[in-house]
Amino acid sequence: MDKTFIVETSARHIHLTHEAVSVLYGEGAVLTPKKMLSQPGQFASANEKLTIVGPKGSLSASVLGPERPQNQVELSFTDARALGITPPVRESGDIAGTPGVKLVGPAGEIEISEGCIVAKRHIHMTPEDAERLGVSDKEIVKVKLDTARPLIFDDVVVRVSPKFALAMHIDTDECNAAAAFGAVLGEIVK
Repeated sequence: MDKTFIVETSARHIHLTHEAVSVLYGEGAVLTPKKMLSQPGQFASANEKLTIVGPKGSLSASVLGPERPQNQVELSFTDARALGITPPVRESGDIAGTPGVKLVGPAGEIEISEGCIVAKRHIHMTPEDAERLGVSDKEIVKVKLDTARPLIFDDVVVRVSPKFALAMHIDTDECNAAAAFGAVLGEIVK
């Protein structure tokens, strides 16, 4: 039985509330799909990229849709250093007490008081995938990547939902460390 799964690299990106979309892109603006992502219903927006402004610098980033209940900026540690901030490693949505930044769009700008994280590496999967792989929601596992620079990632959180598709997400720093370029497979080694 095949126990491997695709490993995808998630570059820096932004999730926005409806209110933030209106300020940054203009009243009545909506996030429109440019490219569908591996997770059902999620997409890279065709809307213009935003500028993230920190104390030391600025970076351009794509916006992912659909709109979310809270604004969130997901960065690598390399990105965070360039901006001059020190975000914690957190699961998506866990933004309490995290650093904020300024977001600049074509129609306006907003200052978010919190919301910047380095996303904890994780595997999305359905309940059926979890049963097949012998894991459960929120379980912490190790995952081996078979690349030119093989690596075992520790502290990988399993996220189970019938709305998910099986895929592991790592950031660009982790991708570079493991030479995880192109089609990469991972396997849980617990």
